[in-house]
Amino acid sequence: MTLEEFIQALAQVGIQLSQQQIDQFDRYYQRLIDENQKVNLTAITDRKEVYLKHFFDSLTVLWQEPFDHYQMKLCDVGAGAGFPGIPLKLIHPEIELTIVDSLNKRINFLHQVQEDLGLQGLHLVHGRAEDVGQNPAYRGQFDLVTARAVASLDILAEYCLPLVRKGGYFIALKGGHQQTQEEVAAGQVAIKTLGGKLEGVQCYHLPHQAGERSLVKVQKTLDTPNKYPRKAGKPSKQPIH
Repeated sequence: MTLEEFIQALAQVGIQLSQQQIDQFDRYYQRLIDENQKVNLTAITDRKEVYLKHFFDSLTVLWQEPFDHYQMKLCDVGAGAGFPGIPLKLIHPEIELTIVDSLNKRINFLHQVQEDLGLQGLHLVHGRAEDVGQNPAYRGQFDLVTARAVASLDILAEYCLPLVRKGGYFIALKGGHQQTQEEVAAGQVAIKTLGGKLEGVQCYHLPHQAGERSLVKVQKTLDTPNKYPRKAGKPSKQPIH
């Protein structure tokens, strides 16, 4: 996906990029490639591939959850090099974005991105999602929590739903339709236990035959029981079933 194709694809869904936003995406790409030579952030480094499989793919959250109000509080769990959180922030700079990641080298990279791109309202948290989810400063505080390619849905629900406010949403960015449906079936008990309700799964194809993707949308309808998330490491070893 060339820059022109990226701009056109977003325009087709009503997103008009300003020159400042175009420049910010370019600087983000350059910083990602430069830092990736020192720290392993992504296996995808070709410019067209990054714009398609990282930038555009991240923005598909907008098809599912309209950012139609200011000061939305968004938390991106396990964002790695900043996906989907940073691309969403570039399109909607008014959102308050918190990124949680357990590796300090990624957080350090994101601090550099924040400075390079002049991002305000971005909070970077170094920590395990299980610990952050028990911290009153973050627990139940977010309108929307996202996660992309972090873990299977039953595990991911325990990482993310405790952070969502009642009435808010958790959106998982997933791969192909069949695998996602299997994860959804396996994650139903966890979602319900943690106070969530599955609202739907939206499937789509990336442009240029770059693969199938799915968005799993869960609404937080009840408060998460206090014992969740459990201690670090427990959700991945003993998912809720």
